[in-house]
Amino acid sequence: MNVNIGDRVEMKKQHPCGGKIFTILRIGMDFKIRCEKCGREVMVPRNKIEKNIRRIIEQN
Repeated sequence: MNVNIGDRVEMKKQHPCGGKIFTILRIGMDFKIRCEKCGREVMVPRNKIEKNIRRIIEQN
């Protein structure tokens, strides 16, 4: 999957706040993502992110 820093993605599972749209902040073995609804930042392993991305909304 071709995801870059600054991209907005829609995930299959929603954040506990109810948001499904996240911004990619950092890429590596772990991805750092920020929820667009509440602003919480989360570190998630690469394999989990790649499996749970539904679509890329906006590419930078």
